[in-house]
Amino acid sequence: MIDSGNVKETEPWRELVDIVQGGDVEELDQYLESLPPGEPGRALSRMTDEEQAGVLELLPDEEAAELLEKLPEELAVQLIEHLPVEEAASIFGEIESRGQAELLTRFDEEEAVAILDHLEPEEANNVRVLAEFPRDSAGGLMVTEYLVYQEDLRVKDVLDDLRDHSEEYSSYGVQYAYVVSPARQLVGVLRFRDLLLTSQQKAVRSIMIDAPICVTTAMGLEELKRLFDECALQGLPVVDDHNHLMGIVSRSDAERAIQRRASQTLLKFTGIVGGEELRSMPLLLRSRRRLSWLSVNILLNVLAASVIAWHQDTLSSVIALAVFLPIISDMSGCSGNQAVAVSMRELALGLVKPYEHLRVLWKEAGIGIVNGAVLGAALGGVAFLWKGNPMLGLVVGAALALNTVLAVCLGGAIPLLLRRANQDPAIASGPILTTVTDMCGFLFVLSFARITLPWLVTT
Repeated sequence: MIDSGNVKETEPWRELVDIVQGGDVEELDQYLESLPPGEPGRALSRMTDEEQAGVLELLPDEEAAELLEKLPEELAVQLIEHLPVEEAASIFGEIESRGQAELLTRFDEEEAVAILDHLEPEEANNVRVLAEFPRDSAGGLMVTEYLVYQEDLRVKDVLDDLRDHSEEYSSYGVQYAYVVSPARQLVGVLRFRDLLLTSQQKAVRSIMIDAPICVTTAMGLEELKRLFDECALQGLPVVDDHNHLMGIVSRSDAERAIQRRASQTLLKFTGIVGGEELRSMPLLLRSRRRLSWLSVNILLNVLAASVIAWHQDTLSSVIALAVFLPIISDMSGCSGNQAVAVSMRELALGLVKPYEHLRVLWKEAGIGIVNGAVLGAALGGVAFLWKGNPMLGLVVGAALALNTVLAVCLGGAIPLLLRRANQDPAIASGPILTTVTDMCGFLFVLSFARITLPWLVTT
């Protein structure tokens, strides 16, 4: 037996390697269960490809599938890829339908086809269908493991089925059974309490809850969240446009999807493109993904810096301006990023549409004028107190004020325009905003300085 109090928190991967080499399945299962949440993933990520494969090969397929479902998707895909295709498909077949569909989209086409070819035709087709739904929709989040019965059955028929398949159904994690018409259209919901406390000869339709709350496969993540917030249900049936029952989406899966999307948005916003990145991934893959964003940024920064080169004579005449250029650039960028964050949030909540960029510009212009005036006055005052030159304060303050107005207007509108052009705002908004605010900030300062140069150098 493994004592969880003696688990080596710093090097659990070494324990896993020793256990796998010993070939004790029960000890491996107990050790994995003893690890805190997240620790199995950390341990596996430190192991070699062969050692990772050894863990999955030693575990029974069902337990290996449970382990994979607890891991980040990218790591789970890496582990499956290290296995022979027959073993990979055997474990893949034990994963719940939603998880299968999510993992399938992470494989390259050749690997996905190879795994699906080793599944039962009906199961493979089901995974293909689920994988076609947008990931952040009810169709993409639903599972197809649920209890469904025809409306013309008796209560006895349902209870007999539950007893005969108790082992299979125990993994479904359901609280209700769903009732469909002969055409498989959703007509009601059965509570287990009603099944147990009703005469077994009654028809299912007589005790079901009519017209249950349901969602369509196309319903988005934010709409799902609002619906779950409004009702106390732990799961909702998912139907197609013709009210055919397609699957079940759970509250917990919707909440995890929201957290996952927030994490992915943060990664994209900071320049991690191409999906989730883990340090256990191949070096060249990680480098390529990062460089795809950094290489664009270096070109944009060179473009912004060219403004300074064009005004180098002015800058050399009033060297004090060099102190304020990065301040104006940074402050304007911060103001613009605030507007970007609000626009992206409103887009996610459905509170603004991509074509409403003029309304957003108007709303942001007001806050830009107020904040720009305050920030410009503050920085201008600092410049005046430092050098005792009111014209320097005016140049610096006016440049920051104007650039702040420009930054918040652009920051508010850019995500909408990108979404309208079917581009990802999380990836492109930051570089575009930074480049424009840098260029304009430098241009405002140096242009104003050139115009007022006689007054700036008379101190």
